[in-house]
Amino acid sequence: MSYKRILLKLSGESLMGDKQFGIDNNRIATYAREIKEVVESGVEVAIVIGGGNIFRGIQAVEGGMERTQGDYMGMLATVINSMALQAALEAIDVETRLQTAIEMKEIAEPFIKRKAVRHLEKGRVVIFGAGTGNPFFTTDTAASLRAIEIEADVILKGTRVDGIYTADPEKDANATKYATITFEEVYQKGLTVMDMTAFTLCNENKLPIIVFDMNTPGNLKKVIEKNSKIGTLVQF
Repeated sequence: MSYKRILLKLSGESLMGDKQFGIDNNRIATYAREIKEVVESGVEVAIVIGGGNIFRGIQAVEGGMERTQGDYMGMLATVINSMALQAALEAIDVETRLQTAIEMKEIAEPFIKRKAVRHLEKGRVVIFGAGTGNPFFTTDTAASLRAIEIEADVILKGTRVDGIYTADPEKDANATKYATITFEEVYQKGLTVMDMTAFTLCNENKLPIIVFDMNTPGNLKKVIEKNSKIGTLVQF
């Protein structure tokens, strides 16, 4: 049995592929094909993408820019990524709607919960851009917020590692992977799954999270199956 409605969270960096900056067309086309496969299986799919491949608000602060201005620039970067993914999906005949937290009526709908849910019910992929529309909040928080609002069954956080480990597996060869872990254990062990605001939102609203490797072909299709062995499930 698979989840009925999911929210997929992708980092902006994941869209770079092997590039140092920007969007890798092959990577985004691959993601689009994976998403199409899930949609065709009957699962309702919403997506939030970060903007770190183009601009990070925190970089602006380090360069002396005021934080609010930098964060708004980061939100616009997420819209560019969202438009790119929308184009890739529509190129393979996946009906898609882009909704943004900052109104940009020439290119996207404003975020309206009821409209988003109606699109999902009609089998359209809904991409949420511009974060929460507020500075000082990450796209992880935007993903948690939107997932709760649309009553998603789970957040799927696509990363370049295949789950949550006892330590950073890229730095510690002895790090071991958790198949499942509770929210309380994540707090106690000081593990980083999402930023704390996003993670606490999920905990308080009983929304499970699965962290998995999005770059392994077929993983997205596998991870939507309940009790899948792909990734790490954060549960209660």
